[in-house]
Amino acid sequence: MRLCVCLILLLLPAFSSAAPVFCVAADGHDDTGDGSSGNPWATITHAVDSVPDGALVLVRPGLYGGRVSLRRQFAQGITVRSEVPCQAQLRHTATVVQCFYGQGITLEGFDIAHSGPGAGALVVQIQDLLDQPGAGERVERITLRGNVIHDSWNNDLLKINNGARDILVEGNVFHNQAGSDEHIDINSVTDVVVQDNIFFNDFAGSGRTDGSDTSSFIVIKDSNGDSDAITGAERITVRRNVFLHWQGSAGSNFILCGEDGQDFFEARDVLIENNLMLGDSASVMRAAFGVKGCRDITFRHNTVSGDLPSLAYAMRLNREGANRPSENIRFLNNIWCDPAGTMGAENPARPNDFSDTPPADTLSWTLRRNLAWNGPAPIPFDAAELINFSADPEGIALSPSLPTPAALTLPRWDPQTGLFGDGSATIRQAFVRLVNDWGTPGPGSVAIGAADPSESPAGDILGLPRDQAPDLGAVEVPGGALGLILD
Repeated sequence: MRLCVCLILLLLPAFSSAAPVFCVAADGHDDTGDGSSGNPWATITHAVDSVPDGALVLVRPGLYGGRVSLRRQFAQGITVRSEVPCQAQLRHTATVVQCFYGQGITLEGFDIAHSGPGAGALVVQIQDLLDQPGAGERVERITLRGNVIHDSWNNDLLKINNGARDILVEGNVFHNQAGSDEHIDINSVTDVVVQDNIFFNDFAGSGRTDGSDTSSFIVIKDSNGDSDAITGAERITVRRNVFLHWQGSAGSNFILCGEDGQDFFEARDVLIENNLMLGDSASVMRAAFGVKGCRDITFRHNTVSGDLPSLAYAMRLNREGANRPSENIRFLNNIWCDPAGTMGAENPARPNDFSDTPPADTLSWTLRRNLAWNGPAPIPFDAAELINFSADPEGIALSPSLPTPAALTLPRWDPQTGLFGDGSATIRQAFVRLVNDWGTPGPGSVAIGAADPSESPAGDILGLPRDQAPDLGAVEVPGGALGLILD
């Protein structure tokens, strides 16, 4: 039933049928084309430069080389959509998609990657160069939806930086950044929402070597102080995403707030909720979540599950450089579950570790109504750390009855078959399958009905409603409370 509901929602019309429609094709012509079905343009850049406000641009299957520039401002907004999902491939030897001046543009359904080794930095970049820093006009209302963004050979897959605002990153697949960089770098911007995406790495699947040197999947920070009239990334939401198959540096995280050792709060008013983080890889990470010199960060209703080799399983809260101590870091209604009994151990010879939280590095924090389970072993305790699971006054130290994410099939897009690696035909199908297979507690789980409703979002990771007695973690089990009563 959950899968059917989500697919029905996915099939609802996403664009007005009255929108004027224009066409781009690999064999089209910018000079002599008129954007019609019979005489299409050749490039997305030309289409965006040419269409009226409210237009829909359909891009036919094919390989499109060169940079795509999204540089016009639209009050109503336009959508640029791959006519067949993921069959229009955008490739370039440097930044593939660039939005420095745009407003009101949605890019939807593309396969976007660097063309190969030696490429210049970044696959997609959204930053504000529209006006002087702090002026009224900014790059805003930009949406990336339903794309496969992968294989940077230089730097981040997606960088959102320098004053951009009101950015939505929704329903995409990300894998394989390069070097000490991220899937998404959210840097000195405001009002960004990252939701319903799948994040993983699989370098061998792209014929690349895993150098164990890449950074966090998502970082939220501010590298440049007030030079763009914004000091600290603000009002950032990361919700309803699936993170899996960690390959990267042992010093990095699935999600990290703050990174550059600044003397101000690098991120504030950040909400991280309803995410599923799976430990299905042998690669070691620092911790599932990290904070360095930030304020007002809420981490709630997330599920971290599996044998996740790490230096600390749940969190690392620390300072670097000139960082201030973090303030008001809250952990609520989460599940941390390592059924192997190796919570926070990078290898069998190392001790388990719930958190790395030096006492001087965080001024205020909350740990309440969470569940932790370490299989046959006790939940690790370290008196030298600021935060231990035993500090949760309403903590539950019992099994949540979650499946162990082993032999998991990665949802890599295969343009030859038109399917993802798990057999899914769409990103949403792959997403729902990951959640149903690996993130859903079993019948009678102690996680069912155990969350604090005052700190619960209205829906779960699939967007389905939570009931009056919500479940811990990312997934609301359908009929879960009733099932628990009957048991």
